[in-house]
Amino acid sequence: MGVRILSDWSRVSVPVPVSAPVSASASAPASVSVSVSSVQSWFCYTTRPPPPVVLPAAPCAFARAWRRFAPGCALRACAAACLLLVACTPQGDPGIASGFTDDFERIQLGTAYKDTGGNWRIENGELHVKGAKNHPLWLLRALPRDVRVEFDVRSESAEGDIKVEIFGDGASHAEDDSYTATSYVIIFGGWSNSRNVLARMDEHGDDRVVGKPRKVKPGKTYRFRIERIGGTLTVWVDEDVLLEMDDSEPLGGRGHDHFGFNNWQSDLWFDNLKVTPR
Repeated sequence: MGVRILSDWSRVSVPVPVSAPVSASASAPASVSVSVSSVQSWFCYTTRPPPPVVLPAAPCAFARAWRRFAPGCALRACAAACLLLVACTPQGDPGIASGFTDDFERIQLGTAYKDTGGNWRIENGELHVKGAKNHPLWLLRALPRDVRVEFDVRSESAEGDIKVEIFGDGASHAEDDSYTATSYVIIFGGWSNSRNVLARMDEHGDDRVVGKPRKVKPGKTYRFRIERIGGTLTVWVDEDVLLEMDDSEPLGGRGHDHFGFNNWQSDLWFDNLKVTPR
């Protein structure tokens, strides 16, 4: 992918429908604000050129930097939203069609996954990780809104701490010790094998669901089944319901359509992944 340098912002133009009502403010000669109500959003157009910005090398940083270069500008138009969404989420990931399976009977992870830096590897026909510190392994397949995800997993650590994400962006990972996901976070035996949690993006948030007490037994292989139908997300472990959440505004669509294996410090082994549309 080529890199494009945007340095001449005085030449940026915004297409506006002829029928759209337009208002311009003369109070700020360095910039002109254009309102486009026909698309239920508005642009701010600036003629003050900021320093050059490199795309797509740092697309998400570009979104934050824009406000520094043009502090009076609010980018909420459809085109701007599309630009930033395209820049910050994986591109061209295929759907799962009638389903996706992986038994990990090979040596390399392959192109179906994105390793965000968690030392993920395949050993003896299983997916192994330890100490990933919230650097997930994302499956590069777009999930349908209603889906079932199944897999085998065991922890070889006394702290248990089995962790996966579903309906995330397929790219996010921790930048430091704190981490707010783009997904639903599922944790079995977290917090030193004391809690089972289903969280909407923030595993420490007040809106998380804490399930019934059940500890992870080191060395035992569990069969997970995660299923969403409508706004209800349910997690089974060995056919026993572990966690359930009813979300009135369920995560979905671009930026919330990937599954990922995750890990903090425990020694985890995954196998026999199966993804099925519902």
